[in-house]
Amino acid sequence: MPRVLAIEDDETTAQEIVAELTNHGFTVDTVADGREGLVRAVSGDYDAITLDRMLPGLDGLAIITVMRSTGVDTPVLMISALSDVDERVRGLRAGGDDYLTKPFASEEVAARLEVLLRRRGGPVRDSRLRVEDLEIDLMSRTVRRAGREVRLLPTEFKLLEFMMRNAGQILTRTMIFEAVWGHYFSPGTNVIDVHLGQLRRKVDGPGQKPLIRTIRGSGYCLRADP
Repeated sequence: MPRVLAIEDDETTAQEIVAELTNHGFTVDTVADGREGLVRAVSGDYDAITLDRMLPGLDGLAIITVMRSTGVDTPVLMISALSDVDERVRGLRAGGDDYLTKPFASEEVAARLEVLLRRRGGPVRDSRLRVEDLEIDLMSRTVRRAGREVRLLPTEFKLLEFMMRNAGQILTRTMIFEAVWGHYFSPGTNVIDVHLGQLRRKVDGPGQKPLIRTIRGSGYCLRADP
């Protein structure tokens, strides 16, 4: 499992990064202060780092500069609200491997880190998941069931990926909501039921073995019939 250090002082952004990367198979530690972030960054304990540009104690440029000057070559994805070209160039020239501007789609963080790890030859999660005759390709973002392409909307794809990563386990509505939508579950919402209904109609076609199961009183599970 790739281990990532997220150096980010905005709590909401940090939570989004942790939720997305954890859902994609990464182990994530977070730090909100620049000085502590530098200590962790130079430890060599991480496969990749996400680094906020503006931090209390020590800014992101200073952290990446010290890392590179001391020989630490851990891939770094810099994240910043400063989006002009000069700032991006400064971050990359200081030693950053990639630069992502805020606001950003949370799934893009995982995709960019995977590219950095692949370039470096470090640990990368398996790009394909398979349950019975259902297969999902995480790199091409495609899904096939018994060789038939299943076209999914982005949220449906994310929902199916989460269920396939946890195939055979009962997933509560709260677990699904927080993993896929990234915020706390509201008992009154039917968004999970709507999306699961749509996903089930696309994945479990006529005459095919049902894979998406409703566990009455508990939640949902992706598994084949015995």
